[in-house]
Amino acid sequence: MAALRDPGGGCPWDLEQTFSTIAPYTIEEAYEVADAIDRDDLADLKDELGDLLLQVVFHARMAEEQRAFAFADVVDAISDKMVRRHPHVFGDEEVADADAQTVAWEVLKQREREARGEPDASALAGIARGLPEWQRAVKLQKRAARVGFDWPGIEPVLAKLAEEIEEVRAEFEALGAGDASARDRLEEEVGDMLFVCANVARHGGVDVGAALRRANHKFERRFRAMETLAAAEGRALENLPLEAQDAYWTRVKADE
Repeated sequence: MAALRDPGGGCPWDLEQTFSTIAPYTIEEAYEVADAIDRDDLADLKDELGDLLLQVVFHARMAEEQRAFAFADVVDAISDKMVRRHPHVFGDEEVADADAQTVAWEVLKQREREARGEPDASALAGIARGLPEWQRAVKLQKRAARVGFDWPGIEPVLAKLAEEIEEVRAEFEALGAGDASARDRLEEEVGDMLFVCANVARHGGVDVGAALRRANHKFERRFRAMETLAAAEGRALENLPLEAQDAYWTRVKADE
């Protein structure tokens, strides 16, 4: 990476990059790691972890050029943090189980924020705004639940979801009736509905990202199978009415 960033003979593209321009690639590589894991492809996982590690090296090299920190400092920092946040492993404290460890971890993080003098004492403090919004929704809900602000079970959550769906329906009707202000309200209501969907997943112990990836994969698999069936019959989906397309969808589902 030092050679790639060398002003005298490095790569023009690498030399142009900054923390901000590389950040999207870092996120993309993390998702590709998750995809390899989802496909249980360990050979691909090896490659994708290398790509992700390259992102860490890239950021560290740019920081080193600014004399801020280097790759070794990154490693030292995370090593120190792991020791500090696992006193039951590297010290004399004890935890009963994984749930107790999760609580202790959050307490330690709060103490670290206080030690740094961060003024936000909210139970929601420290949740990164750069997270995918579905992931941030779940984290917000979990933090609120730790202080008792949570539904007591799944039934009220499902009832709330039904309520939010009706509110979305009402805004669609208003939009169809020519209410220009309904578009903004619709966005808000769809957001509320999705937030509750995340809560449904949380109450069921379901990872929202994994569930959505599974749904995406299923849709893609079935749609591609529809295209294959239609092509085998000398037909193109785009030339068929919805009823005929839906018939292919039904056939694909039945074959599964």
